[in-house]
Amino acid sequence: MTLPRGMRSLLAYFPSSTRAEAAVQELKGMGINDVSLDRVSRYGVTTDAALNNPVNNAETATGLTMFSAHTSRLTDTDARVLTAADPSNYAMAADNYGTAGGKAFLVTVVTTDKLGEQAARVLKKHGGSL
Repeated sequence: MTLPRGMRSLLAYFPSSTRAEAAVQELKGMGINDVSLDRVSRYGVTTDAALNNPVNNAETATGLTMFSAHTSRLTDTDARVLTAADPSNYAMAADNYGTAGGKAFLVTVVTTDKLGEQAARVLKKHGGSL
């Protein structure tokens, strides 16, 4: 993707959805509306879009740790067994396992060059790595 002249994009990785969401809200408060928050998964997809629910409505063994609470019980039984066996489900044995730098939440920002440095400071202030 090529941005128009005078625009720039920023990518920042965060250790928690709470910090990432705080950065998103502050950026939107500054008038930057082209901001998105995604969870980076080693499996390529997230089956549960709720990122910041402390209980995560977990119906499965992996619901709390891998945000997979809404994986179909009927069609994905093999995938559910393998996901449950993943080391990231065992907190002490797998600190930061499977995530780039241990930071699984990605905030993407598209803004003007004029606001770029200020947006970068906001991302860093909330614990983001650019």
